Formats: sequence, structure tokens, C-alpha cells
Amino acid sequence: MSKYNEITEYIYNLKRLGSKLDLRNIRRLLKLIGNPQNSFKSILVGGTNGKGSTATMIASILMEEGFKVGLFTKPHLLSYTERFTINGVPISEEDVVRIFYELKPCMERMSLCKRYRHPSFFEATVALAFKYFCEQNVDVAVVEVGLGGRLDATNVLNPLVSVITNIHLEHTKILGDTVEKIAWEKAHIIKPDGLAITATDRKEAYKVISRIARRRRAKLFRVGSDLTFNVKRADLNGEVFDLKSLTTYYENLKVKMLGLHQVVNGAIAVGAVELLRFRGLEVSEESIRRGLEEAFIPGRFEVVQKSPMVILDCAKDPAAASTLKNEYLRLFNPRKAILVVSISSDKDYKNMVKEFCSFSKTVIACRHKVMDRGLNPNVLASEAEKHGRTAMVVDDVKEAVKEALKITSNDDVIVVTGSVFTVGEARELWFNKVSLIGREFNESI
Repeated sequence: MSKYNEITEYIYNLKRLGSKLDLRNIRRLLKLIGNPQNSFKSILVGGTNGKGSTATMIASILMEEGFKVGLFTKPHLLSYTERFTINGVPISEEDVVRIFYELKPCMERMSLCKRYRHPSFFEATVALAFKYFCEQNVDVAVVEVGLGGRLDATNVLNPLVSVITNIHLEHTKILGDTVEKIAWEKAHIIKPDGLAITATDRKEAYKVISRIARRRRAKLFRVGSDLTFNVKRADLNGEVFDLKSLTTYYENLKVKMLGLHQVVNGAIAVGAVELLRFRGLEVSEESIRRGLEEAFIPGRFEVVQKSPMVILDCAKDPAAASTLKNEYLRLFNPRKAILVVSISSDKDYKNMVKEFCSFSKTVIACRHKVMDRGLNPNVLASEAEKHGRTAMVVDDVKEAVKEALKITSNDDVIVVTGSVFTVGEARELWFNKVSLIGREFNESI
């Protein structure tokens, strides 16, 4: 086993320790390695869905302007290295090994102290990211929040701009069982006298976010009121829209990633970049245009094959499943999809399956392989049958995709969804590595 594989296995095994949301532990770990988070400027991106896409768009725009940009996102599809990129290039396996060997003694030291506990998987990953960005002397790091916001390990940053994409019910046992409680947790990435922007369309969530912003004397802007957009064209080549932003009226902006939700993500990304002017960082209209168009993150309504059409989408909760349904119907109605689905056992699978069945004719249930978290596919198949769909079970994700291809005609559409992990396994049938910027179509497997 290579050193890299040994290290990543060790890091993944930290998940068995569980996690506890607080900032004391991550602050101690970062202090032991020299507080690298204080060495670079940052933008912090939180919310329920769309965090990764929005962060990627912001990073892409800043790269076009010529900044050296670190990007931290999660989870990964194929390789742990995808979580840490600089100007679109993932960290090397050698750097993962080297930095983790610096972290490990500090982590072990903490585990021996009664005041602290052994750092969790995510705390170790965040520390690795911040150390790497510090070493590489990035101009700006765009950082995706992990879980919630208030007590998330990333919230040790003092960002130039805080971004909250949207608010839906998620992780209710941890974050709270109402939209208001979840909004309260997520809104705490807004800093005193800070700059913030949100795209939430839920009045109850916005009320909480705006209250916290006022208390912290932060300036808060909102997509839908301070920024408005109009979609002009949508097809499999992307979305074209006009945007009235905080400072400019843009005509014919384009996002390569498909879906109306990506237009919303594009709008909030532009707003976040424009707010950087208050912090002394200017970004040109040309960079905004090119950056939006070039931004790409795998597995977000990604077309990987044309005949028959195969779409990969990481919808992992009922809100994301509803978004997938709406985008599918917008582009393909009345054609019904053949669905390949695996959902993690801790998700609200019943409501997810309900959304999926609304645009599918056949469901092939399978089980992803990550950490024994995949829900029993027989349960998924049974749930799909309750909605009147033909269902079958093929336990392995890749074999399920191959089965779907066997039973399709060239006019059919296959959608692979339910989890980032499901998409990651399926995507290996077409790609050996993740393409972070740009994409190519494959005509067949």
C-alpha cells in the first residue's frame, strides 16, 4: 500500500470517532500548526444546497481575474485530493502525505489532553486545507462550509464575504427541526461588520438571517431583491441569462452547468465577487463572464453520454431531488426517465423517492459502497413500487448503470442519482479522473 493510501485510510477511519460541533478543537489544532488560516484572505460559502457549485463559480471568476485561488469543497467524487485545489489543480498525493505527517503528532498530542479530543475527519481535512493554502500563498481561498455554520470547523475564518446559498430542512437532529433554527445556525458565518449575501427564497429563513446581520452590523444583500435575473435560454449547452446585479446590468451571461438553480448560484457568485470591491479587490466584467462560463463541477446535472442520454446528478436530499425533478421536466418533459438510484441510509429516502418517481418510469435500486452507508436497495425498490413504478434491484452501482443501458433505446434518458457517492462510483465508467474545469461528452460507455 502506498503512503498516500495509508494516510487516506487513516483519515477516513477518523470517521469512526464521530464528530462534535464546536470550534475549540479546530482552533487548538490550527494553533499547533501555526494558525495558517490567518495568512490568507477567504470567502466562506454556506447554505443547504448549491454550496459547491457557488464556491466553484466564485473561484473560477477570481482565477480569470488573475488571482491565485484556493478552493476547498466537499465531498469528493473519486479522489480525496479533489477537495483541495489551487487554480483548478488538485493537491498532489505527495503533499497530502507530507502535510498530514505534520498534522498527525499534533492530533495525537490533543487526544492525550483532557481539554480536547482527537480531531475528527472533517477537522483534520480543514486543517490540511488551510495549511496547504498557507504554504502555497494563495491570494484568496474560497471555502465551502461543512455542516451548519456556527460551530463548523471552517467558521474560524474571518472571510471577506459570507455567502448563504439557501435554507432547507437538513440534519435536523443536529441543526434543529425548523427552517428558522437551521437558518440561525447557518447565519453565524456572517461576521461583525461583515459583508454577506444570500439567495434564500424562504421568508422565515431570511428573517432570521437579516436579524443576525443587523445585530452584527453587517451589510446583507439578497438575490431576488438586490439582484434580479431573467433566464433567456436553457438547453443542454447551458443557461443564458441577464442579471441586474449590485453595480452592473449584465446581458447574456452564461453558465455551463445545467439548471435554473445554477443561474441562482451564478447570480449569488457574481454578487459575492462584486462585494469584494468593498475590500479593495476589483474584478472586471470580462472575468465575471469568462469565469461563470468556464466553471464546472462534476455530477451536477452532468451529461456524460448522449445516445442514450445519461445524466449524473448528486441530489442527496428532498430539496435537491425536487430541484432535479424540476430541471428534468423543464428539459425533457414528457419523456420519462430510467432511474438508477442509491441513497444513504441517514437521508429522508421516502420523500426523495417520491420526487424521483414523479419523472421516471423505471427505477433500478442499488447500493453505494461508502462506509456501509448505502440504504438497502430492496427498501428503495419497494418504495418506488408504492408510487406505481417498475422497480428492480441490482446491488452494485456500476452494474446497475450497465443494466439500465441494456434496457434503454437511444431515445431514453437515464438519470443516476441519490448521493454524491452514487455518482462518484457511476462516473468511473466514463472518466478515470475528475475534470474540474470544462468537460467532454462520451458517445458510449
